[in-house]
Amino acid sequence: MSETISINSQDYWFKTVDMLQNNWALITEQTCGGVTIFFIGDTSGVFDRLAFDNAELALQGLRANGFARLADDPDAQSVLAPPQPPFQSRPHPNGPIYSSGRFWKS
Repeated sequence: MSETISINSQDYWFKTVDMLQNNWALITEQTCGGVTIFFIGDTSGVFDRLAFDNAELALQGLRANGFARLADDPDAQSVLAPPQPPFQSRPHPNGPIYSSGRFWKS
């Protein structure tokens, strides 16, 4: 059984990675300081995460890696539906693609 992950943000970022497939990102503040970007598939499965010292660094990272903010893109809003809670931990077929550094530019 997969772990339920509580994410208290609804400020979705997205990156189209394949035909009709998107990777989604939500930034959440951590109680111990800093923020975590949770990466989510179209079916609400959390497949990776990255920690940052602050939200600005996380936002810079998302932009540098081809993610766009859904709220800023009316065209995307008209055709994309972000994944909804509950979010479940689910492995990605290619492993932790962002935290491994394979598909993440620092």
